[in-house]
Amino acid sequence: MFYREAGVFKTTYSDDMALLPIPLDKFFVLSVIAFMVLVVPFIASEYWLESILIPVLILSLAAIGLNILTGYAGQLSLGTGAFMAAGAYLGYKFVTAFPDINIVVGVLVGGLASAMIGAVFGAPSLRIKGFYLAVTTLAAQFFLIWLFTKQPWFVNYSISGVPTAPPREIFGFLVTGAESNETARYLFVLSFVIVFALIARNLTRGRIGRSWMAIRDMDIAAELIGIKPLQTKLSAFAISSFYCGMAGALWAFCYINIVEPSAFDINRSFQILFMIIIGGLGSILGSFLGAAFIFTLPIFLNNAATGLGLEVSTALIRHVEFMIFGAMIIFFLIVEPHGLARMWSIAKEKLRMWPFPY
Repeated sequence: MFYREAGVFKTTYSDDMALLPIPLDKFFVLSVIAFMVLVVPFIASEYWLESILIPVLILSLAAIGLNILTGYAGQLSLGTGAFMAAGAYLGYKFVTAFPDINIVVGVLVGGLASAMIGAVFGAPSLRIKGFYLAVTTLAAQFFLIWLFTKQPWFVNYSISGVPTAPPREIFGFLVTGAESNETARYLFVLSFVIVFALIARNLTRGRIGRSWMAIRDMDIAAELIGIKPLQTKLSAFAISSFYCGMAGALWAFCYINIVEPSAFDINRSFQILFMIIIGGLGSILGSFLGAAFIFTLPIFLNNAATGLGLEVSTALIRHVEFMIFGAMIIFFLIVEPHGLARMWSIAKEKLRMWPFPY
């Protein structure tokens, strides 16, 4: 009797189409959000906030962006790192050009700039798909990183080429820069993630989300029923890049405190791709689960080796990490293509049928 829909009935279409129609789901989500906002800042250590929670939340936002493009719209991309870099560099340029502007606006501008770049590189998706589209986005990865590295204008002609994130405040609390408090940065990042995860969830449930999924499932049939392929694909590229650009700006401003090209290299693109494969394609929840799993697995392996008293080199742990990632990707692609999010859904379905699970 733990998880039941019995006695839950709807009398209007708006109630039936609610974001969380089951009360227990609604209470669970609200409880998690309340815990993250009201409890975690007081019980989590500086290490947990700065080294685990903040990067996991930012990578979750980037994974949501890639999931919109690949999971919902079916367009394969290997340029996520480049779009994150576009948000970081252009967000930094905007914030330093207008010192009095709110940092929230700076992050959003970085996302908008990345969205425009993503739409440009997504234009070939009308003619090519699959592996060829992936190669096109891979070209964006190398070109954009080269551009931001070779043109000193993007870093205000910094001698080192790796400028420090400018300090900015919100409500009197410093949320960016080396002197900012980790709790303020955590709450700032968490606010962005909650708001835009909710927006992404509603987008995927609405008309535009249904258009993405129609293009993903069969683009020719979608065009025959009146869906415009170019408009739909470009919107997926733009919105996906917008999310990735915001994630890149937050990564530079609130996590590493510098604008560094190596933080957005090809490895970052593959890392986020692995997140949505393991977490679940076409799932907002899967983006969070995949980001948490991929980012915390190396930390778990290091702590496990230390706890067992094993003298294991960092290189060996790194190789074991790659082996586990590869095995997990193969497992999910073969056994459960919808990833960890589908496993969570199956668990809820079994709770509905308890004590007679099928």
